[in-house]
Amino acid sequence: MKLPDLTVATEAGLHEWNGAPDPIRAAAAAAKLKYAAVDLHGVGGKSELLSALGKGLKLPEHFGDNWDALADCLEDSDWLGGHGMAIVLRHADQYGKSYRTDWETLSEILGEAAEYWQERHKPFWVFVA
Repeated sequence: MKLPDLTVATEAGLHEWNGAPDPIRAAAAAAKLKYAAVDLHGVGGKSELLSALGKGLKLPEHFGDNWDALADCLEDSDWLGGHGMAIVLRHADQYGKSYRTDWETLSEILGEAAEYWQERHKPFWVFVA
């Protein structure tokens, strides 16, 4: 699978990824994007998901472990940084099968964050592996 040009904000958003995270990390570094990987293996339910996201994405200390707080943090320019973000969600398919409603909510929040940053010409990539 060919990796897209991570500098192009208009193509950013949620994308399936069937490879290792290393090429994404390298492409993010080349594009001067922040990079984060969140492993969802063994994560059980909304509370554990939000905790894993908080740690893996290095969300601010004031992150409130709820959907609204996640949405707010993902649209925080201090957290995002100057150039944009590339995120890899590993073992997401397993989580999505077990916790379909939570996965749909998370996908919606991530998609809205990508749209928010597209309007501001900053790439926000999420690779679902």
